[in-house]
Amino acid sequence: MKAVSWEGVFPAATTQFQSDGSLDLPATLRHLDRMIDAGIHGLIMLGTVGENCSLEYPEKLEVLKATVAHVAGRVPVMSGVAECTTARACKFAADAQKLGLDGLMVLPAMVYKSDPRETIAHFRAVAGASDLPVMVYNNPISYSVDITPEMFVDLADEPKLVAIKESSENVRRITDLANACGDRYLLFCGVDDLVLESLLLGATGWVSGLVNAFPAENRLLWDLARAGRWDEARAVYRWYTPLLHLDTHIKLVQYIKLAQQECGMGSEMVRAPRLTIEGEERERVLAIIRRAIATRPAIPAAR
Repeated sequence: MKAVSWEGVFPAATTQFQSDGSLDLPATLRHLDRMIDAGIHGLIMLGTVGENCSLEYPEKLEVLKATVAHVAGRVPVMSGVAECTTARACKFAADAQKLGLDGLMVLPAMVYKSDPRETIAHFRAVAGASDLPVMVYNNPISYSVDITPEMFVDLADEPKLVAIKESSENVRRITDLANACGDRYLLFCGVDDLVLESLLLGATGWVSGLVNAFPAENRLLWDLARAGRWDEARAVYRWYTPLLHLDTHIKLVQYIKLAQQECGMGSEMVRAPRLTIEGEERERVLAIIRRAIATRPAIPAAR
């Protein structure tokens, strides 16, 4: 297994599409360059924000192959694993390893809501399907399967499970996981508008959605918090929070891509069943985005 030193801001990167819905790999890669240049620490392709479940299997591999070649080791590259069956997830994990990825972010099996025994069996099987380190993605709000601290204790004997993306929207879980598991897992915040609280409680990483539109500001907030400059971090967080709330909505993909477009970072095109937002909803979200752009904090010239 590859050695792991994951920490910092890891975008859940968007997948860019042409106006006809086909993949736009050049735009996807240009966007990754802009986030890397802004100082992000790693990349997660094909997460929820990357519209994993809207891509065909060969398209997923196409995105990953292009990303690994283009990033060329500048930052770690991971892939979401979100399949409907354990067998399919295992196949994807093995195929991802062949492409040279640095790790996987594994979700419970899609559609079927597994019980704890089934969930644990799924993660053990996917971990065993490749030599890649795994970040376990816990998001019971979106996927109705909760991986509890007690279940992570059970899974602790699987060495390839190295990190947790905690997205339960219950910030108490950071402390509960630390109390139950010690330093066995790297803890990542997976909810944008809980990141400062999570960092204070001991999270060492942040899987972010709004970073797709505001990468420099994400890195600024991260740097201030890690330096213990809490007053400055709170000021940036209060500016950012109305935007970060967009990450917790069922239409987070559309909202994040709209913000990305407004910031000149890409296109808002999504794949059906998602549709770009319109009418009053669009104007309301645009007002939040444009207010943030107009009042964004100054970014220091050098860190």
